[in-house]
Amino acid sequence: MNNLSNITTIKEILSRHGFHFSKALGQNFLINPTVCPRMAEQSGAAPETGVLEVGPGIGVLTRELAERAQKVVSVELDRRLLPVLQETLADYDNVTVINGDILKLDLKELLQREFAGMPVSVCANLPYYITSPVIMRLLEERLDITSLTVMVQKEAARRICAQPGTRECGAVTVAVHYYAEPEILFEVSRGSFLPAPNVDSSVIRLTLRKEPAVRVEDEAGFFSLWCARRSDKEEKRCSIPFRRASLCRKKRWAKRLTMRGLTAACAPSS
Repeated sequence: MNNLSNITTIKEILSRHGFHFSKALGQNFLINPTVCPRMAEQSGAAPETGVLEVGPGIGVLTRELAERAQKVVSVELDRRLLPVLQETLADYDNVTVINGDILKLDLKELLQREFAGMPVSVCANLPYYITSPVIMRLLEERLDITSLTVMVQKEAARRICAQPGTRECGAVTVAVHYYAEPEILFEVSRGSFLPAPNVDSSVIRLTLRKEPAVRVEDEAGFFSLWCARRSDKEEKRCSIPFRRASLCRKKRWAKRLTMRGLTAACAPSS
């Protein structure tokens, strides 16, 4: 079996299939041999459980998940990687690779079809440019999953897992806390990747709540108010609708948030 943490081996495999890295897709493959085993172990992958992986790359993390879980389904957007994965995952009959966009697939149907009622968790080394959209889609659709263990940019990890009331708490923080209990597991240096990105990363775990952190009558209004779907740049302008809201409405939302620790301190001041 090929050592997928060896740079020479990786380059040989990719060259054999005529593959070149795509900056547009944010492709950075893990080469640190200690990261994927640790990540797979802390993801909750175990016998009689299933794992949904997003962006398997060349299959380094996929192998570790397959060693632990009953079944792994990996969704890969880049069609050029399919023959690479066919080679690197040839020894695993419990792995299914789907060529598709995780943001467009019918995930509920996929889970029902592929995992047949077994407990399912998500594990992924997410491209930085789709971190928030992927996480929020997996949470908002209320899929039958137990947790998300994902590698993201270090700065994004701090923001996602920030405590309510702190300076780093923002709209994305509130949205994540609404659906899950987030925690930072460990950090991963930029030198752990090929090619090396310009920033360090962190592995975080979001344990899904059985019920949302707060009960709201108008969930759509709640997330509209907090601009939970907006990008980092747009998030800076999230104070606008909050400032324009009536004082009564502000107090009503603040009270609901404070009930479970999602304090109004997460919101920009009026």
